[in-house]
Amino acid sequence: MEEIRVSPDYNWFRSTVPLKRIIVDDDDSKVWSLYDAGPKSIRCPIIFLPPVSGTAEVFFQQVLALSGWGYRVISLQYPVYWDLLEFCDGFRKLLDHLQLDKVHLFGASLGGFLAQKFAEVTHKSPRVHSLILCNSFSDTSIFNQTWTANSFWLMPAFMLKKIVLGNFAKGPVDPKMADAIDFMVDRLESLNQSELASRLTLNCQNSYVEPHKIKDIAVTIMDVFDQSALSHEAKEEMYKLYPNARRAHLKTGGNFPYLCRSAEVNLYIQIHLRQFHGTRYAAISPEMVSAEELEVEEDILSLYLMI
Repeated sequence: MEEIRVSPDYNWFRSTVPLKRIIVDDDDSKVWSLYDAGPKSIRCPIIFLPPVSGTAEVFFQQVLALSGWGYRVISLQYPVYWDLLEFCDGFRKLLDHLQLDKVHLFGASLGGFLAQKFAEVTHKSPRVHSLILCNSFSDTSIFNQTWTANSFWLMPAFMLKKIVLGNFAKGPVDPKMADAIDFMVDRLESLNQSELASRLTLNCQNSYVEPHKIKDIAVTIMDVFDQSALSHEAKEEMYKLYPNARRAHLKTGGNFPYLCRSAEVNLYIQIHLRQFHGTRYAAISPEMVSAEELEVEEDILSLYLMI
């Protein structure tokens, strides 16, 4: 199986962290799938939102590592939503169901855009305490697909998959990146036509983030210096939108650094979340903080030694 090649931890993840399915809408066909690991006493966990091609499984390395350090981590897969406001309403209902007042969001590509839009839509009654935006964007017009956004629902699954695969890295890549791409192709194959069509619709329908509505939220922008689906212009736009954001740059990692550069990504997530230790918005169990901080300091030292 392709999954095993990505990491032997994947089998361990599937056998130890149960997949939950939750319905919060009147339409019972809209099912949220999620993995919830770590101490349930934590009321402000970090939640991972996948890209167009991803499922809840794509963040398995973050779920295993961060929950092992004492964080509460939720990785989810959204149901079929065709409209951004509809998605935000469904996500708010999910947080209510899970009895979570505020959360930290890590979003990859489309997941990052949805995280920003959710923070924007709920700004009068905030539900997002911080954002980590990985290879993400703030304006859907960068894809030059706004004119086709309303026709994705008509396209057969094979055509939709071809559109998504067109953004995957081409040419030679290192073995870990190759395994990450294989894993994401496998995840893409697991999505049905309506799941893919709705995600592409959200990804491309005409919309942009209004930064003045989320200016008080702590943000880390995570991106890569090598080839990814995100253009240089889109990255620069993110920097301009969030001038006070922390920046987490990875030399390499392509479109899926959370899979092929998981140690670095996990370290940047820990550094981001450390600013909330000791507050009611901490995503980590208090008794785990000292041990976790020592490990982070050792990891930072070793990371600098590698550079």
